[in-house]
Amino acid sequence: MRVEIFNYGAGNLFSIQAALKKEGVRTALTRDGGGLEEADAIVLPGVGSFNQAANALPMARIREAVESGKPLLGVCLGLQLFFSRSEEGEGEGLSLFPGEVKRFRSPGVKVPQIGWNTLTVRRDSELTQGLEGDEWVYYVNSYYPATKGRWVSATTRYGVEFPAVVSERNVHGTQFHPEKSGEAGRVMLRNFLRTVKR
Repeated sequence: MRVEIFNYGAGNLFSIQAALKKEGVRTALTRDGGGLEEADAIVLPGVGSFNQAANALPMARIREAVESGKPLLGVCLGLQLFFSRSEEGEGEGLSLFPGEVKRFRSPGVKVPQIGWNTLTVRRDSELTQGLEGDEWVYYVNSYYPATKGRWVSATTRYGVEFPAVVSERNVHGTQFHPEKSGEAGRVMLRNFLRTVKR
């Protein structure tokens, strides 16, 4: 299995690459999507700014690959890029789900959220299989996806309740960092890779 990881100047690139390699996956880094045709799946990592990533990524090529059925995993900022726009700045996302990305504004909530928080599974999905529903996962985020629908399979509360996992067809994303989230994160990475093997 070969997974193409987009390198758009964001942090967290090598930690997600290392986590995938531990699962026996061959990975390749790309800036322009030159290896998408040969890849079995795509990963959009975080950390970074929405504007920077939206302007650096070959959005049309990624949309085309997703529409062809190629599995896509977005992590943190990578998940936020599933939406059309963000309060973080200008730039157009992939528009794979309705909604937008908003900044935390609840009174008494420190921004960014850094550290462990609980995950509440709202519905079964390919990404949440094997989870009990009260796992702790690791976050580093100032923004969150504001969206509602069948694609939201888990949520987290940080001032507001927000989607932590989205999953529909071949598109999957986590607002937290699965590669830093212990066993729960490993379960979700393995679940994603299982969808690729089909």
